[in-house]
Amino acid sequence: MTDLATTPKDWASDQEVRWCPGCGDYSILKAVQMLMPELGGTTAETVFVSGIGCAARFPYYMNTYGMHSIHGRAPAIATGLAMARSDLDVWVVGGDGDMLSIGGNHLIHALRRNVNLTILMFNNQIYGLTKGQYSPTSEVGKVTKSTPFGSLDQPFNPISVALGAEATFVARTHDMDRAHMMETLRRARNHRGAAFVEIFQNCNVFNDGAFGAITSRSARDDMLIPLIHGEQIRFGAEKERGVVLTGQGRAEIVSVADVGEDAILVHDEARQEPGLAFMLSRLSAGPYEPTPVGVFRAIDRPDYGGETDRQLAAAHDRSGEGDLAALLQSRPTWDVA
Repeated sequence: MTDLATTPKDWASDQEVRWCPGCGDYSILKAVQMLMPELGGTTAETVFVSGIGCAARFPYYMNTYGMHSIHGRAPAIATGLAMARSDLDVWVVGGDGDMLSIGGNHLIHALRRNVNLTILMFNNQIYGLTKGQYSPTSEVGKVTKSTPFGSLDQPFNPISVALGAEATFVARTHDMDRAHMMETLRRARNHRGAAFVEIFQNCNVFNDGAFGAITSRSARDDMLIPLIHGEQIRFGAEKERGVVLTGQGRAEIVSVADVGEDAILVHDEARQEPGLAFMLSRLSAGPYEPTPVGVFRAIDRPDYGGETDRQLAAAHDRSGEGDLAALLQSRPTWDVA
């Protein structure tokens, strides 16, 4: 990356932003545009790839290279780009429907391969662009145009999915706290490999207030559990509540006064084995209970592009210059009359 001074205006395109007034996407867009100058890159070395959905308009509003691609296929398309151009800063943007429904397969393979991508999943627990159908993160019983008697589907927990796919960086933030968003996205972008960030995002037209019980300013102290590496997992206005591991190996929320400070779990985002991070991802059954935010996991593992380059270099060292014509004519081949 070339370290040239830019401003947020340099990263904003000349396109009219066309989300519904009050949409949480505006907050995310502003946070990204404000963050980019601090990262030291240039607009010409940055690419945003999206799928289909409200979130997928994101590339239009960034003054960078970008592609509004196919429904669910943004991680696959971005994988090809990251492999061909390792010098580029490649971001992937999509919604919960785009990434976890038709795109679920592409997402998990980009994560398990550890492709060098920064993946932002805007989760509003609804299909917004197609006008309010239930999504893979909608709660059981959700009444929508496509589930008039209530959804029967068990929803995905995006953080659990990412951890299950062995993602090397997994985090969660929300659209009501710009400072937290920017710091989380900074960490994700600076991670080498596949970084996955779930962003709680309000759809004020089709699912208004879905996260209000935990993200509103009055509720945050009691409902958001900050995950800070090397620090005890505590929350509440006086840090009076915390997380412990029970004798049955489960993470549980307790009163610090009941168990004592020494019993409170210290967060370790760098732990290689993902089981503890997975337990933390299951602390909340939904956005109406105390919910962890921050970085769940951040570990080092060789990224897919770097390993591919190493493998190709090793093959070249063994065989010297390749002969493409000989390869194409090698057996088994057939003459077609």
